[in-house]
Amino acid sequence: MTITRNIESQIRKRLNKHKAILIFGARQVGKTTLVENLFKGRTGVLFLDGDEADHRELLSKTTSTRLKSIIGKHKIVCIDEAQRVENIGLTLKLFTDKIKDVQVIATGSSAFELANKTNEPLTGRKYEFHLFPLSFDEMVQHHGLLEESRLIHHRLVYGYYPEIVVDPGSEIEHLKLIANSYLYKDLLMLETIKKPVLLQKLVKALALQIGSEVSYHELSRLVEADKETVEKYIDALERSYIIFQLPSLSRNVRNEIKKSRKIYFYDNGIRNAVAGNFSPLENRTDTGALWENFFISERMKFMMNQGIDTKFYFWRTTQQQEIDLIEETDDKLEAYEIKWRKGNSRFPLTFINAYPKTKTYSITQDNYTDFLKQIR
Repeated sequence: MTITRNIESQIRKRLNKHKAILIFGARQVGKTTLVENLFKGRTGVLFLDGDEADHRELLSKTTSTRLKSIIGKHKIVCIDEAQRVENIGLTLKLFTDKIKDVQVIATGSSAFELANKTNEPLTGRKYEFHLFPLSFDEMVQHHGLLEESRLIHHRLVYGYYPEIVVDPGSEIEHLKLIANSYLYKDLLMLETIKKPVLLQKLVKALALQIGSEVSYHELSRLVEADKETVEKYIDALERSYIIFQLPSLSRNVRNEIKKSRKIYFYDNGIRNAVAGNFSPLENRTDTGALWENFFISERMKFMMNQGIDTKFYFWRTTQQQEIDLIEETDDKLEAYEIKWRKGNSRFPLTFINAYPKTKTYSITQDNYTDFLKQIR
């Protein structure tokens, strides 16, 4: 089963522009498959794998002369799991500066690792893309809106990792394998992440708090670690595309909460694997939180897959007035209240008066598809 990824067309437009192409994303989200599909049927493509020791050695501390001998007559070089390669930034710089007739593409599961190794050497020499688990929009393109809408209960529990989507019936087995064997693989290689048990306790604590404001102080007490360690681990989890944070919007109202945050998972299936709960929706007490996580993560994927630069927030006052999601695009705000059960939401007058030009939407099972798929 071949499912076209939305960023594929964006990458194709930027091939052969004398710049490196970097594709970031968590393990198992389909980076290798994406690159293989980009060059399917083409000759002159060399694939190298940073997980392979001999490939790492070839690409580490190299020279342009040595690279040319490795490349031979190939015109496209794809380096998978490039964050494993020592000095990968300098190696990619050699491609862009010294071997300009060769297109180099590097994928990495740890954005912070690969980015830290490439930012300075590749200033002005790279295009960056982010690949997430499959999206609602991509699946609508694949088998139609009706079919994908019928699967919404399934997606809320099992998510969109490619292996889950293409192999129905083995979802729990695959998700447990991803969560236990792949999810933290690169994180645990970092010197800053020294306590695997603490990392897993923290991720589970976050899984049980989706949709709620997160207190680092409370989390540190819960997982028995100091606040600085908790912050450091959460930052690593975010940069490795397991979780993302929504900061609070605070501009016009005196009693707006100013320095708070919510944390969500990029994939519902991973969240449920970490929480150890694959019960069907009718037997759950967290359906509202799953629905909120689903819509916000899908909306974020939708906007990023289209290359739309959008900032995401939530809004709350000290009087507990709240809006689930605020988007800012080109200095324009849009506000979303996300409810599993049908019915219109009331937006606080405090917000409406403070941000009068904001468009507001009540998201339910009746209309969510309008916000997660392209109009064709």
